[in-house]
Amino acid sequence: MIQLTPKQEEIKLREQRILDVARSVLIQHGYHGLSMERIAAKVEYSKGTIYNHFANKEEIIVALAIETVGRRLEMFKQAAQFRGASRFRMLAIGQAAEKFVRDYADFFTLEQILQLPSVRQKISQQRQHEINSIEVRCMDIVAGIVRDAVAAEDLVLGPDVTPEKLVFGIWSLTSGGFAIAARSGTLPHLGLDNPFELVHHHTAALMDGFGWAPKSSEYDSNKLNQKIHCEVLSNE
Repeated sequence: MIQLTPKQEEIKLREQRILDVARSVLIQHGYHGLSMERIAAKVEYSKGTIYNHFANKEEIIVALAIETVGRRLEMFKQAAQFRGASRFRMLAIGQAAEKFVRDYADFFTLEQILQLPSVRQKISQQRQHEINSIEVRCMDIVAGIVRDAVAAEDLVLGPDVTPEKLVFGIWSLTSGGFAIAARSGTLPHLGLDNPFELVHHHTAALMDGFGWAPKSSEYDSNKLNQKIHCEVLSNE
């Protein structure tokens, strides 16, 4: 590990302070309410000091997103180490993804903002590359479990199905489902009182459809989820 000089440590702490305050401002006031002036007032730094760290508020937003996605990467790494069959390791990833959504609900606000063309064009290539590389590493972890499943003959993929294509299907289902579960207030009115459980149910059905052993009827999902929580996620 590289040892920081006292000056570098001071700069790092100042930048983290700016990001912590910016996150609270963004959650409270939204994208249009986030400004260098408002951040500077809350951290009691000059506006020029803020600009020394970040060129604009869009750079701050992507820096916040990088922090959060980095946390998800660490959670995925832990989940992938779960001791069990390849399918159970994939289910551990699903549990980690759910916990991420519950613990970092504000990330969806950041994610939506980052999709705006007016925002993306103001973000440096370096920061765009950084957040994209973290996303790719998350997906590589998941695709690695699929490849392990194929190697262990727990799963047989058709000639036109790559691990990445299967991961995209699982990713689309869980990401979309968890996003709706986290943000929608109408689900209880539709009789959907536990949408997170429904996401896991449909993911299991998808894996059953691909013939990923063991099938969902061959294990106790409640006991497995408890085991995953105790061994992988209890320290989160």
